[in-house]
Amino acid sequence: MTDAYVAIEGGHVLTGRARAPGTARGELVFTTAYTGYEESLTDPSYAEQVLTFSYPLIGNYGVRDERFESEDVQPTAVLARELTDDVAEWLEAEGVPAIDHLDTRDVVTDVREEGAMECGIAAGPDATPEDALAELDRCKGMSEHTDIGATVSVDEPARYEGDGAYEVALIDCGAKGSIRSSLLERGADVTVLPYDATPEDVRAIEPDLLFISNGPGDPENFEAAQGLVEEFAGELPLAGICLGQQIVAAALGGSTEKMAFGHRGVNQPVRDLDSGRVVMTTQNHGYTVTEPGDLDVTQVNVNDDTPEGLASDALDVITRQYHPEANPGPHDSLDFFDDVLAMADTQRAAPTAD
Repeated sequence: MTDAYVAIEGGHVLTGRARAPGTARGELVFTTAYTGYEESLTDPSYAEQVLTFSYPLIGNYGVRDERFESEDVQPTAVLARELTDDVAEWLEAEGVPAIDHLDTRDVVTDVREEGAMECGIAAGPDATPEDALAELDRCKGMSEHTDIGATVSVDEPARYEGDGAYEVALIDCGAKGSIRSSLLERGADVTVLPYDATPEDVRAIEPDLLFISNGPGDPENFEAAQGLVEEFAGELPLAGICLGQQIVAAALGGSTEKMAFGHRGVNQPVRDLDSGRVVMTTQNHGYTVTEPGDLDVTQVNVNDDTPEGLASDALDVITRQYHPEANPGPHDSLDFFDDVLAMADTQRAAPTAD
């Protein structure tokens, strides 16, 4: 059955089987994760992207909402070699087009050779190649999505009670739920603030720690979050994950750039420069830090030497490019949250000015 079409930048059209109907467009990317499809599909970092699974069978253990990282499916469309009925029905119910019976090896090879590309999707009984090409024509590059934060962030502050051991202001640029859970499990009270929160919003919480979350798109489009880092650097301990690392670096004199096809998967090796230890990590990002500015590079990707960890003792900053909370993926780096909250301990112990 060839009732589904994928139009790739340059005009090449792939045919497949429609598993959830509809039209969509976005940046074509792939993940090498072989498990955790529920977490990947609800990760807000995939907003405005068409997600290709390189693992051949997706859905072999069903769909359970307790594994979700957000309330919605985040990619604009999903491609796979084979989708089970459970996943296909879930995606259809969510209104997210899905196509399988594709040679995803070729798709992944194309993305690795050409970089992440714009694409258009058309799936369903009445779909045509021209429909997919029309979606491709309307597709924008990721850096052109200047308002992407508004599509993935909370609209109003939301408070979550831990044990009251710490007060954390979490700036939601597209935060995975497991980041919040990792902080709550360690006794922190967490107030989630919108991506465009003001310094006054943060001060009202009287936090011990400012945490910048992961999220989709170009860090240069998150000017408000960069402004918070500039405002509170040296006053509050700062932490960031994924997009959060890029935002922190850009705000503190560093620079970022778009990668060819990014890091997306659960098997990215990262080396700590101090200990020499290598850990396997979960990653999902298309931009990276090129210059760390006022920060020191503490960890690097074994494959391409891109910065995976940044820090400053003077400013009380710790960031990670990967996802220490994993979900899905290895738990080799969960101690990141302990290190972050240790900075909050120091903040609480500091004498206050009269």
